[in-house]
Amino acid sequence: MTEVVPEGCLWDLGAPTIVDSAAELSDVTSDVLIVGAGFTGLWTAYYLRELAPHLSITILEKHRIGFGASGRNGGWASALLPMSVQSLVTHHGVEATRSTFATMNAAVDEIVGHGRAWGISDTISKGGWIQLAHSVAQLDRLYEQIRVAEELGIPEALGVVLGADEARSKVDSRDSRGGLFDENCAAIHPGTLVRTLGNEVRRRGVTIIEGISVLAIEPGGVLTDRGPMRAPIVLRATEAFTASMTRMRRRIVPLYSLMVATEPLPREVIDSIVSPSRPTFNDARHMIVYGQRTPDDRIAFGGRGAPYHIGSRISPDFDHDQRVAGMLVSTLRDMFPVLSEHRFTHHWGGPLGAPRDWHCSVQFDPATGLGHAGGYVGDGVTTTNVSARALVDLVLGRDTPLAHLPWVGHRHRSWEPEPVRWIAINALTRLAAMADARERSSGRRAHRIEWLLGRVLGH
Repeated sequence: MTEVVPEGCLWDLGAPTIVDSAAELSDVTSDVLIVGAGFTGLWTAYYLRELAPHLSITILEKHRIGFGASGRNGGWASALLPMSVQSLVTHHGVEATRSTFATMNAAVDEIVGHGRAWGISDTISKGGWIQLAHSVAQLDRLYEQIRVAEELGIPEALGVVLGADEARSKVDSRDSRGGLFDENCAAIHPGTLVRTLGNEVRRRGVTIIEGISVLAIEPGGVLTDRGPMRAPIVLRATEAFTASMTRMRRRIVPLYSLMVATEPLPREVIDSIVSPSRPTFNDARHMIVYGQRTPDDRIAFGGRGAPYHIGSRISPDFDHDQRVAGMLVSTLRDMFPVLSEHRFTHHWGGPLGAPRDWHCSVQFDPATGLGHAGGYVGDGVTTTNVSARALVDLVLGRDTPLAHLPWVGHRHRSWEPEPVRWIAINALTRLAAMADARERSSGRRAHRIEWLLGRVLGH
């Protein structure tokens, strides 16, 4: 019988349960309207206020601060990007790619530094990220990634190779054959970080209105469920929720990523499986999984596998799926058999935003005053910080290195109409699961499926 994991988001423990009452819109005047109070919107307001304190800024949020994927899912402040190293080099060149990773690495320290300044450093640990290999096929795939990065001239992009013993000193997972380790990653409590950032933004005089739905965005303002609001600059930071807005349903698709968490584990248990430095971890399977040791000594573990819902639908009902929860529990107990003796106490999730080419984007048009940032495909905590700073530079007309990042000005084509995208996206999920099953049974890489996944995803 499949274990039923209680529903509830671990990161929401201690969070406010009452959404702020929306202000009278007639009383709100703004130079800048930001749609979305996730990390992207909040970081944009934070840096914009810092560089242009004369501007009045209002953030509109349908739900509550931090309701997006990065505020309630994995909790990795990493240098990872949805675009592959090979794709970046092919389209932007070696030097631009090298500069991009240097920027991402520095942004991890930027976030850690803010956490320290805001008094929440006890919830953040820069313990790095380890990608484990649990089979010969996975190990071969990791070695191939390293070879490709070296041939492209970006050997530093993927970290260093660890042998089995070195890998187990960080994350002692059963059947680990080694892995890749990148020091540029911090495990965070995403709920604490995003709510603290929200408080800092409010403290600096930014108005945040929660519980208000933006139905459409146009030059000069937005239409909400409470009437129109006007501003010369409107910045969209809606990520997966873009799909629910007028004329944007095919711009980005919401893909659900779900999580489970254990009860707080005895110190001798948690120390035996994950180093006290709290490295984040995953492995080289095709069906993405990700985990971290939390500040209160739990294991929080997530992954893909939830279905895409036709019409890019988003619903609170989709934040939970006991079939996926069971798969995550089984996977984690397979990695760490000692967890079979401990309870799982939380199961939750949320939608992340996936553009058609898996390539994030930052844009701003001075002629219309419209801009946006997003498309992180699950790699959002650090990328939101970088993208927000780039967007601020574009808005203020600052010619900085951030304003020339590879994803600044990037345009991607729309997703296919339904039911084509429903069929294709759910088929990709099944293909990833099939590839992992074949590799487990045969011990060899599923090269043909790998090739097909790469072709469809554009990288």
